[in-house]
Amino acid sequence: MNVSRPTALLFDVQGTATDFHSTIRRAARAAAGDLGPGQDWVKFVNDWRAAYFAETSQQPGDGAWVSVASIYRKTLDPLLDAAGIDLAPAARDELARAWSRLDPWPDTVPGLHRLRKRFTLATLSNADVSAVVEITRHGDLPWHAIFAAEMVGAFKPDPRTYGLAARYLGLAPSEIMMVASHKYDIRAARELGFRTAFVARPLEYGDPALGDAEFSDEFDINAVDFLDLADQLAC
Repeated sequence: MNVSRPTALLFDVQGTATDFHSTIRRAARAAAGDLGPGQDWVKFVNDWRAAYFAETSQQPGDGAWVSVASIYRKTLDPLLDAAGIDLAPAARDELARAWSRLDPWPDTVPGLHRLRKRFTLATLSNADVSAVVEITRHGDLPWHAIFAAEMVGAFKPDPRTYGLAARYLGLAPSEIMMVASHKYDIRAARELGFRTAFVARPLEYGDPALGDAEFSDEFDINAVDFLDLADQLAC
């Protein structure tokens, strides 16, 4: 690392710190049971995630906040109907709630414990605050603070989300490193003066061919996982 050490690290949650694909694939398969024989669950999860991105990219012009939980629930129905999986409403509700019980990647917890000895650790997620709290409890993730897009009413990569975290941490952007497996996220942070760490998650979408795990010199750090990130930050 060729820059001075940051004071705080901000982490994306869905995909970077947690393995949403494996978690949701298992939950969907279990919920469908005998109703989904031959279903391509990899595609199902990726289609669901794509529908989420499509919805969050269309923020209402009047500033009204639309919860991520409601987006996941709303976008689930067309997917199940197209697959011919006739789940009861209660079962659909429960499946949508799986997004608040995402399992961490194997390196996440040990990596965070090493990093928290030297840095303030916080989330900066597009997920609802309540979902980040539940994910944190579920995976026993050792953050010092939780920040989420809901707190400012705008989804990443809106600049207001990054500014929120810097303001509440009481730090300049140059004192904070944004950590994510999504390049759009850390590129947006970099434009605002944040330092950046790209963490490759080749299995984020279940198939390495579907993700972008290529390192790039545009970021301050490129890491294969959180343990590698801790190594590079001398933790």
